[in-house]
Amino acid sequence: MQKFTTNLVARNFALFFRYDVIYSILDSRSNLTFKLTMNTLNSFHPDEQKCRIQLASCYRIFAMLGWTEMIYNHITLRLPQSVSGDEAQFLINPFGLHYSEVTASNLVKIDLNGKILDHSPYPINPAGFVLHSAMHANIDGAHCIMHTHTTAGVAVACMQGGLEQSNFYSAQLHNLVAYHDFEGITIRSNEAPRLIKSIGTRPAVILRNHGLLAWGASLPLTFSILWTLQRACEIQVATASMGTRIMVSEEIARSATKDSFQFSPTNGEGQDLFDALVRQVDKIDNNYKS
Repeated sequence: MQKFTTNLVARNFALFFRYDVIYSILDSRSNLTFKLTMNTLNSFHPDEQKCRIQLASCYRIFAMLGWTEMIYNHITLRLPQSVSGDEAQFLINPFGLHYSEVTASNLVKIDLNGKILDHSPYPINPAGFVLHSAMHANIDGAHCIMHTHTTAGVAVACMQGGLEQSNFYSAQLHNLVAYHDFEGITIRSNEAPRLIKSIGTRPAVILRNHGLLAWGASLPLTFSILWTLQRACEIQVATASMGTRIMVSEEIARSATKDSFQFSPTNGEGQDLFDALVRQVDKIDNNYKS
């Protein structure tokens, strides 16, 4: 693993993230977006094109499921070495666009220092850059990271006891859920060591008072983890006013987690689930591929 990059270009935030710069870019983005969409996708390495299309489809899936927070939150995907060589590079959503507007060509390619590498006219959100780059740099296997502020997810994140082992979905996450205490909006790089320590090797993360996060070796696997965590939170919130819940025993939860085929390499690690949702998105609008 790389050492912590504690100077996550905080000194350059004024350059990348000044609001007057952001809004001047957004004011003229429609023409720029059209030109980029028409002309740039084929200019990327074939492996990068595949990553861009897959990630853009995921943003559209989130929009379809209602896992959106206006123009905020993030899904990032690390590019393979065939594209980036020895340098860590990843794709992130352009700040200012709703998830339903994300396409393969308007995703922004950045390095671990937040430098934009693909001449994108869009800025990136510093909160996404700081949190995600720290994880990509310091957690082995964190090739994809997803972060949401769904109502159910934030509600459980605000509960003292966190996620209960009380339903079908939480039982599949036995010893897979980490917690990180709230330190405010994630724009300060000095939070990174504490975040990484809190996460350890657990791929499902509840950011207390904040939201949900998942990471994994592939985008479909990460989605499968987040979907399971989201469903567990939804059921917990739905049953919270119904009286005492029936807790699942440690023995049963360990067995359920072991038997959960959706995380298993022999069962595609969520690929079939993800592909089914991509087909649903394609029926609605497949312009994310552009």
